[in-house]
Amino acid sequence: IAIWALPVIFAITVHEVAHGWVANKLGDSTAKSLGRLTLNPIKHIDLIGTIVVPAVLLMLGGFMFGWAKPVNWRNLNRPKTDMVYVALAGPLANLGMAIIWGLLLKLGALLGSSNEFISTPLIYMAHAGIFINCVLMVLNLLPILPLDGGRVLAGLLPNRASFQFSKLEPLGLPILIAIIAMGWLSKILGPPVYLLQISIIKMLGL
Repeated sequence: IAIWALPVIFAITVHEVAHGWVANKLGDSTAKSLGRLTLNPIKHIDLIGTIVVPAVLLMLGGFMFGWAKPVNWRNLNRPKTDMVYVALAGPLANLGMAIIWGLLLKLGALLGSSNEFISTPLIYMAHAGIFINCVLMVLNLLPILPLDGGRVLAGLLPNRASFQFSKLEPLGLPILIAIIAMGWLSKILGPPVYLLQISIIKMLGL
């Protein structure tokens, strides 16, 4: 808990703040008016998406997935196009945080054995931060609604195809639950998550 608490909290809340901040810039002030442009995780909790669904999935297959309170895409200046930018903001925030945790990992390594009471927990926490942010980035970019990747795909498709694709959103969560229950999600996420982690570590010279 001591190692994972901060990386997980920041990974989720910064992801959601990024969505809300970009949405606010593009015409939807829902997140701002509700006080959700904050790192306070309580502000982002959705009873079903943040508590009930992750708990059920944890019991099913040991992998947790959920969601926080959404933005209102209908308020955006150009709903179809702007939703692409809003959706991409979350995964890109996770990428940025993974890089920041990588820099903290490098700092922990530089501190070395002479400052083990700082460097050891920092190194463990930084590893956790890189991992969870890479997982959230790759997971959310899967082209399944209501994930961010699904929103991006819906925004990029021609209008008719986008409309037909959006009608599949009610099936998105059951599909994800089935993938998790069958143990396929780790096989899908594993290679890109590993590649992303290695790329960040090599980029930072670690």
